[in-house]
Amino acid sequence: MKKRLGHIFLVDDNHDMRFYLSDMLIMLGYTVDTFDNANSFLEKSMDISPAVVLLDMRMPGLNGLELQTRLDALGRQTPIIFISGESDKDEIIEAFRLGAVDFLLKPFNREKLCQVVDKALEMDRQRNQDFINTDALRRTYGTLSAREQEIFMLIVQGLTNKGIAEVTGIQPGTAKKHRATIYQKFEVNTSAELISQCKGVDMSKLYQFESPAQD
Repeated sequence: MKKRLGHIFLVDDNHDMRFYLSDMLIMLGYTVDTFDNANSFLEKSMDISPAVVLLDMRMPGLNGLELQTRLDALGRQTPIIFISGESDKDEIIEAFRLGAVDFLLKPFNREKLCQVVDKALEMDRQRNQDFINTDALRRTYGTLSAREQEIFMLIVQGLTNKGIAEVTGIQPGTAKKHRATIYQKFEVNTSAELISQCKGVDMSKLYQFESPAQD
């Protein structure tokens, strides 16, 4: 049997459902933590990745939608899959509006469950990798001088040294020297490699870094 990698937070107030699902998922290769209510999940769960929250809609105390809203406010981005036996259309619509990956109505089959769980885990795996990439890029970007940061942005837009000189008013030779310094700090040899490092990164997130030095 293929080993599945990823963690599942199962939040359901129904003891039999928790026991059945957790046992099945563990046998399939997932790791599972179970919680019988939303508050217990909030108090005891750790924000790890890749993971998914398998969440019952209607529970005593905080219901599924309320927990989903709370997690969003806390900045917890673990993907959520709802499971429910008696949700109405408005609850389903709201769950998706708030970002749920899927909504499974009980009873659901194992194949469908595994399909959506694996989809959610891959989404979380990619989200976590994007965060790591962005954080590494931000740290290096923060070591650039103000002029280097300006030229960095022009390089990733595909400008040549001559083009950078025309935009900034510096000499092409000066642009070339700045480019070499930027390549060295990012440990790349070409603009293509630098652009590849920036692929999928929200460049606006880099602007929070003020340069430590001038030209």
